Amino acid sequence: MIKVLVVDDSPTICHIFRTVLESDPEITVVGFATNGQDAVQKAGELHPNVITMDVQMPGLDGIEATRLIMERCPTPIVIISAHNNDPALTVSFNALQAGAVQVIDKPANILAPDASAERAALITTIKLMSEVRVVRRRFSGTAVRPRADEPTPNRLPGLIDVVVMGASTGGPAALNTILSALPPTFPAPILIVQHITAGFTGGLASWLSRTCALPISIAQADERIRPGVVYLAPDDQHLTLSAGGRLRLDHGELVNHVRPSINVLFDSVARSTGATALGVLLTGMGEDGARGLRAIRQRGGVTLAQDELTSIVYGMPKAAAEMDACSTILPLDQIAAYLTHVVAGGRALAQA
Repeated sequence: MIKVLVVDDSPTICHIFRTVLESDPEITVVGFATNGQDAVQKAGELHPNVITMDVQMPGLDGIEATRLIMERCPTPIVIISAHNNDPALTVSFNALQAGAVQVIDKPANILAPDASAERAALITTIKLMSEVRVVRRRFSGTAVRPRADEPTPNRLPGLIDVVVMGASTGGPAALNTILSALPPTFPAPILIVQHITAGFTGGLASWLSRTCALPISIAQADERIRPGVVYLAPDDQHLTLSAGGRLRLDHGELVNHVRPSINVLFDSVARSTGATALGVLLTGMGEDGARGLRAIRQRGGVTLAQDELTSIVYGMPKAAAEMDACSTILPLDQIAAYLTHVVAGGRALAQA
């Protein structure tokens, strides 16, 4: 039985969650909390498998409650966001940085007769997140920076034309850690596919821009990629790169049950740039991206996967490691320095 703690100061939302979640015989709502302090206390007392967390509550808010829960009794936390304005989005992504594993829309008409798909999606999310392994976290209040003793690659490649990244569960916080540590002079374009609830990609771009020195934008069809610019795949469209360095978008079939798919991007980059690509596969559930990362490596590109210890979910990176798709495996706090070293080093060699 999956035990859920619902944290929200709205009795209506609490009723909705109990009604929807307990319609599944494998889920039970073991308690409710109306503020952050109550949530921290009940998380320790009830030992739920999953917590749904509102972020804007009186007193201790959802961000601080998430931090305290992850320090004292680590539990998968799903952020419930009313994402209709930028401040609310920022708060939601800050909660992900604090240790939450997923962010979804706050349900409105989910009890309507024609909302069965939305109810099923909520139940599926809770079931999947209950399987996430979380660890105790300590917060110093400072950003994670690359360690000084980061490993360097055995060889420096030639010129890297493009960096591609893929992430799923735990990805927004991982991307923030990496992008915020890249220098403003980083010379290669970066293309990213992040699996995230539809409607949140624009907010993710804005949130990442607050700490990243590089410009971040949502990819546009037929846009030519530029050095030092970060491009996020838009909602519900596959992102690919043409041989001429232009971005392509399409609403094709789901790949690995998702759209946009990391594999679709990585496969296109393997075909279009081959040995001048650097692929990075980060934390996430499932196997999306593993095959595409292998394609980049087979074409002579540099490939990297996040390690198990620092991955919120060691699914996609594990799949890549098992199929020998990654030439390097690193903890999260060493990836930015590695990227900077490889890309800058390759350009120095190419210009020598």
